[in-house]
Amino acid sequence: MNNGSDASASTYSSTPATAGGVASGDYLLRAPRADEARAIHRLVAQCPPLDPNSLYCNLLQCTHFAQTCAVAFDDARLAAFVSGYRLPEHPDALFIWQIAVSAEDRGQGLAKRLVRSILARPASHDIRSIRATVTPANASSRAMFRSLARELDTAMEERALFDAVTHFGNQYDSEHELDIGPFQFSSAP
Repeated sequence: MNNGSDASASTYSSTPATAGGVASGDYLLRAPRADEARAIHRLVAQCPPLDPNSLYCNLLQCTHFAQTCAVAFDDARLAAFVSGYRLPEHPDALFIWQIAVSAEDRGQGLAKRLVRSILARPASHDIRSIRATVTPANASSRAMFRSLARELDTAMEERALFDAVTHFGNQYDSEHELDIGPFQFSSAP
């Protein structure tokens, strides 16, 4: 249990939301911090059909997995969040878990900019592919990933991964895995 005296924990809440990121249009893009987990939790809940994870999960994304997650701020307002992690069996693959963009910020290309911002980090220099799961009906995510594959000058393959009946007991739609790569990312425009 942290009593607040740990210096590393205090840095999460002592920095303004707009510090330490990369400007992209009207937005600031950067890794998330622990003190932003509640705002991320609320944003995901406002983006159906995304499943809100536990607040604890969001805290882990903002700390243990911060280098593979990203947030976008418009001034001090959280506009978007992308969560991801490296696949344990394929550490050169970035799995994009969730993309949440507030209703007022949709259509700005924020999701793709956030994924690209993760790829541009020094810690991501060896990532050679992106994987994600999407439902067959999720046209906006599919379009974003197709566009990203074109920008990365690589292929995107799709295969069934989780079945609605077998894996989800008819509580969710089937999920297909998208595999984008291989690529060599350059942060240059």
